[in-house]
Amino acid sequence: MVRTRVEVQEQTEVGDAMVRGLVRAQLLLSVRLALLTLAVLFAIPLVSLVVPAFADALVFGIRLPWLVLGVAVYPLLLGVGWVYVRQAERNEHEFVDLVDD
Repeated sequence: MVRTRVEVQEQTEVGDAMVRGLVRAQLLLSVRLALLTLAVLFAIPLVSLVVPAFADALVFGIRLPWLVLGVAVYPLLLGVGWVYVRQAERNEHEFVDLVDD
């Protein structure tokens, strides 16, 4: 148990590889969630181009695409942030478990 901690603390090749693995996992998580968020955000205007009924629909006097972009995006962003925090904490917990073994 102490040896793995020493590897990380002394930044040996093994410890460095373990830390790089954690950083890589966190980076991949953030890139995946960013791409998912961008895909959803870019899909809204594309849907309004492809489906004219969506673009012309009015809700409370506001066109539906603007309402979706102005209001419904925030719960999406909160959800993505929540997922990111949960997954990042899971990655860090797995790293700590690996170091403690």
